Amino acid sequence: MRFRMIAAALLAAPMLALAQGAAQDAPQGAPKAAAKGSAAAKDAVARVNGVAVPKARMEAMLQQQQARGTPVNDQTRAMMRDELVNREIVSQEAAKTGLAKSAEVQTQLDIARQEILVGAYIRDWLRKHPVSDAEIQQEYERARDQTGDKEYKARHILLESEDQAKGMIADLKKGAKFDELATKNSKDTGTKERGGDLDWNVPGVFDRQFSEAMVKLEKGKYTETPVRTRFGFHVIQLDDVRAVKFPALAEVKPRIQQQLVQGRIEELVKGLRAKAKIE
Repeated sequence: MRFRMIAAALLAAPMLALAQGAAQDAPQGAPKAAAKGSAAAKDAVARVNGVAVPKARMEAMLQQQQARGTPVNDQTRAMMRDELVNREIVSQEAAKTGLAKSAEVQTQLDIARQEILVGAYIRDWLRKHPVSDAEIQQEYERARDQTGDKEYKARHILLESEDQAKGMIADLKKGAKFDELATKNSKDTGTKERGGDLDWNVPGVFDRQFSEAMVKLEKGKYTETPVRTRFGFHVIQLDDVRAVKFPALAEVKPRIQQQLVQGRIEELVKGLRAKAKIE
């Protein structure tokens, strides 16, 4: 199970009460009136045909809107109340038709319930196992070390065989232009129209064999022996080198934290799956 498979659960609205309300087994649409003086009646933000619209339902939806950047004020609350009243009205009409009992609706309610439970469990687990500043710092330093202090602007010609690569090198030694050979012969459809230009990149972007050969080159020079990777055989030319402008921790901290959280969720699900009996 991948993180993206359960990401929706993390973002799922805490609307289980709405789902349950839609599935209420009301006789011919006659709403079940809340008892006078009950907690539901006291905490209701509205009553629709005798059915209380819980305040907790509105607060949950307001939290959703606030998380999306919508300010919570009197106007927002009034709009949300109207929305909840409209939903209750339509929900009651749906119950009158018997839709709440249909297999399709029951399946959708079950899926929604499961997503909400999964999201609630993961959020609770993350609260108990938060990503620390020390872990973020460690990941930042690891990424910085892996990136290095230089980035390279290179171009290449990708060929299917070593002999073809040797032929390109021979043509270069005779005075052929690298970009013209790349456009005419390279198997890399993503770069051949640009004369094999790979733009600026740090060595870690490429396969190890490619990067090791690239960083040994002087500016303006090309590899005089073919470089083999999982993609085929390369002839590489180094156009330029410059110092890496690595971002400050403050700039990338949110992204690093998100990546660490994703990794934790993946490990959590992986561990639970390992313990589960799957038939």
